[in-house]
Amino acid sequence: MINLNRLGMFVAVVEAGSFTAAADTLGTTKAVVSFNLKQLEQELGVALLTRSTRRLALTEAGEGFYAECARLLREADAAVDQARSGQATLAGSLRVTATVDYGNRIVAPALAAFARRHPALRVSYQASSAHADLIGDRLDLAIRVGTLADSSYRATPIGQFKLLLVASPALLAEHGAPRTLEALAAMPWLANRPGRSDHWRVTDGKGREHALRVAPVAHADTASALLAFAEAGCGVAALPDWLLEEPLARGVLQRVLPTISLPPQPVYAVYPDTRHVSAKVRRFIDFLRAPDKP
Repeated sequence: MINLNRLGMFVAVVEAGSFTAAADTLGTTKAVVSFNLKQLEQELGVALLTRSTRRLALTEAGEGFYAECARLLREADAAVDQARSGQATLAGSLRVTATVDYGNRIVAPALAAFARRHPALRVSYQASSAHADLIGDRLDLAIRVGTLADSSYRATPIGQFKLLLVASPALLAEHGAPRTLEALAAMPWLANRPGRSDHWRVTDGKGREHALRVAPVAHADTASALLAFAEAGCGVAALPDWLLEEPLARGVLQRVLPTISLPPQPVYAVYPDTRHVSAKVRRFIDFLRAPDKP
């Protein structure tokens, strides 16, 4: 039978990029890691890595084996967590990724508070605008905002937030504050995704839905960048309410047509579709759902 520890060493080498870095991560020596990798290759009868003085690279067999090893180790960790789920103390590691702005503003503080409650748990947080490969990157959980693309992952809704239409006082003074949807559509707009933020479904104060087509003059891939553009007077922006409390209070941004509402933005916890969902993942999802987090 293949030794699971050797599989873990193989995955660590691939992710660290070298035997030395993997040994540091695992708390052992380079010689031990190298020996176990050679033994693993002998047991399998295939070469998993090509070695040179500069770098390591996966062979074709190694690429497929790495993906399966990462999945197997994740399921093993989850099974252990499941067995320990009756215990109050969480241990091991919890690796979380989220979009940059929502993650830094909402997820990271929640993860820090969760870690304080469970001091034996090692937490890791990664912020990125791109969707991570949870299996390949060995991440336990992703927090994603908005519409989800079809995938093999499982997704659990954990909340939602509002988008508000805002603009700078200078922009409104230059173009006039819009009082109709037609005037709003004629304003310069800011968008977060080229080709996907030029049309909106909005609801007026009487509950009637309307299609709003706009012409963005600038794009940015983070809400904080859009906020900077909006504060500089570049255009109207649809921004999350959790980002706007301070700019609205300071008067650097103003609501635009406040009787108009945009569809609420859902927030999801996304995780690999494994047989066992680990206790740490389940409990952190419940923690994120809690209305008041310490």
